[in-house]
Amino acid sequence: MAIRANHPPPEAGQRGGEPGGYPAGSQGQDTRVQAPPQYVPQGPHPSGPMHRARTGSQQAVPGGPPAPRRVTRPVLPGIVLAVIAAGAAAVIWMWWRDTTSIQGTGNVLTNAGRILGLLSAYGFVVLVGLMARLPPLERGIGSDRLARWHAMGGRYVITLVTGHVACIVWGYALTAHVSVFSETGTMIRGEPDVLMATVSWGLLLGIAAFSARAARRRLKYETWYYIHLYTYLAIALAFSHQFADGQEFVSNATARYAWSALYIAVAAAIVWFRFVTPLLRARRHGFAVHGSKAEAPGIVSLFISGDDLHKLHAEPGQFFRWRFLCRGMWWQSHPYSLSAMPRGDLMRITVKARGDHSAALPDIPVGTRVIAEGPYGAFTPALSNRRVLLIAGGVGITPIRAMFAAIPKRMNDGITLIYRASNPRDIVFKQELDAIAADRGATVHYVIGSRAELGYDPLSADDLKDGVPGLHRYEAYVCGPPGMTGAAVKSLRQAGIRRHRIHHESFDF
Repeated sequence: MAIRANHPPPEAGQRGGEPGGYPAGSQGQDTRVQAPPQYVPQGPHPSGPMHRARTGSQQAVPGGPPAPRRVTRPVLPGIVLAVIAAGAAAVIWMWWRDTTSIQGTGNVLTNAGRILGLLSAYGFVVLVGLMARLPPLERGIGSDRLARWHAMGGRYVITLVTGHVACIVWGYALTAHVSVFSETGTMIRGEPDVLMATVSWGLLLGIAAFSARAARRRLKYETWYYIHLYTYLAIALAFSHQFADGQEFVSNATARYAWSALYIAVAAAIVWFRFVTPLLRARRHGFAVHGSKAEAPGIVSLFISGDDLHKLHAEPGQFFRWRFLCRGMWWQSHPYSLSAMPRGDLMRITVKARGDHSAALPDIPVGTRVIAEGPYGAFTPALSNRRVLLIAGGVGITPIRAMFAAIPKRMNDGITLIYRASNPRDIVFKQELDAIAADRGATVHYVIGSRAELGYDPLSADDLKDGVPGLHRYEAYVCGPPGMTGAAVKSLRQAGIRRHRIHHESFDF
């Protein structure tokens, strides 16, 4: 069944604070509001379009965020992948240049191990570089896609490392006419830095095991994150082994310099963009906790103050990695999206309590200093005249709300928001969304309840086409839990929207 508000639309200015979601008259104190109004069933699901919850007033929202500026995306995924592939080809050429002949099974296996070792060492540099938070990559590709590339590449690289170990040991054993176990002991005892490389391999296998989806679901984010940091130790342990035992480097100073330069460049990028830049930005803008507001059970908005926030050049839909410099939280940073664009000297994030860090946010003292890395993400509205469909699931409304307020007005119901939630109490920003809809001439569909409770799938291709006439001509933006996001993207494709006009980001709540 469809569910919608059982109360009249808010009067102009009737908000939980100043327009745009910022707290009225907040001077550093905690600001809290009641949970949003409850929703009740309005009868069975109609055969036609889903029910609408829409404001009747056309009063503008004063001080609303500006329309999105033209976003430059100089880096395309295809270009980055081509550069990575070119680097892999150069690595194979480096092996070929130092290979005089390949004869016998042992020699074939040994050379296969050399190739796999070089590619895995190169792969680790690529993986680390992808997550170095380089602005061109973050803005041109997006953190969500980079994370998927990183996870997929990690599986490939671990396989390459394991193949390198197996082929080298087996090839040496065949050449020396000894058992694999005997050759393993000989290499660890006699070859320089092989013991460190073996420890590195063990660390990588352990990290891979903890990063598997089944294991990660059982780990706290903080635990998984700090286990993942051992990757840097593993890379450091294996680095000297490459120069000590790698045929390509032992007698070739040019190769050693080039390989070292590659590692140093990536390390420098990590230090600059993940440590130095955030510290400089925190000093420049003076980020601090200004106050908090309860939005719904387990969901809180945190207001961050700072100077010259417009110079951050944040886009609707983007996020920052936040580090709160208070007891118990200073040593970790977490990514949270802006739920309202920076306004003057204030910006807002909205977070659902899903772990120790997010659950502690309401208790952060006012005035706590903050380090913010970003803005990151390519999940931003394109500068287009097309009609726009926004689909949010759960607290995925956070970046969608910022985009909803920033997209310029369209004619004839040109902006539609579908907001999915499991329970009425999970609806966030109800008054703000209705006021934005009034200002934009937009439509909001509140669809609450599971598919079993509703008796239909509100995100199926047919229901979407019923609720949004002419859907195939829309630009679509989807944000929510991975399962919902994947299903919505599939339905949108079935409804006729081309792949390049579907933008999505998953929140793994």
